[in-house]
Amino acid sequence: MSFFSAAVAIVAIIAFSVMRIVRYNTEHRGHRDNPAPENDAEKAALRHEVENLRERVRVLERIATDANSSNALDSRRVADEIEALRDR
Repeated sequence: MSFFSAAVAIVAIIAFSVMRIVRYNTEHRGHRDNPAPENDAEKAALRHEVENLRERVRVLERIATDANSSNALDSRRVADEIEALRDR
């Protein structure tokens, strides 16, 4: 084996080892930074917050999909007329 072949093999082994170390550290770092909530009150609060966020997403999806229907256009026109009357 020549010197250059040995050098390439050593560099390949070191690069492989560094990649494995980095992957291990990034996979296990998240578990230490964000530990799971320990008490039931915190878990319940997080569940409640997730449900609120899901409801908001449902509303946003409904707004996005219903914005171009004929009923939505009529509703928007009526709402604009109401706002114009309020401004007077």
